[in-house]
Amino acid sequence: QVQLVESGGGLVQAGDSLRLSCAASGRAVSSTNMGWFRQTPGKEREFVAAISGNSGATSYADSVKGRFTISRDNAKNTLYLQMNSLETDDTGVYSCAGGPNGYFVRRSPANYNYWGQGTQVTVSS
Repeated sequence: QVQLVESGGGLVQAGDSLRLSCAASGRAVSSTNMGWFRQTPGKEREFVAAISGNSGATSYADSVKGRFTISRDNAKNTLYLQMNSLETDDTGVYSCAGGPNGYFVRRSPANYNYWGQGTQVTVSS
């Protein structure tokens, strides 16, 4: 059974940084396509960043490019999202997701089978 557990969310001010973690069990992050998505009330789930299991290639939403970095620690079997220069529009529930391994990065939630429970990130002005 695959489990993903996020942590690291919180309340911060605009311009601050946060690092989200996603601890995985039941499947190795090094052989799994992994991604971060966020959602706010009344909106659809939004792609944030993803990393390919096989190639380690990464992809980011335009809104976070240059500010967020996705990475993984294979020894700890953990996925990270480093978020810098946070903006109020970054507020939301952030969830990590895992899907079938591959060389290509997947940006659609439909490509992911496993989801964490989410962690709240609130950015105040």
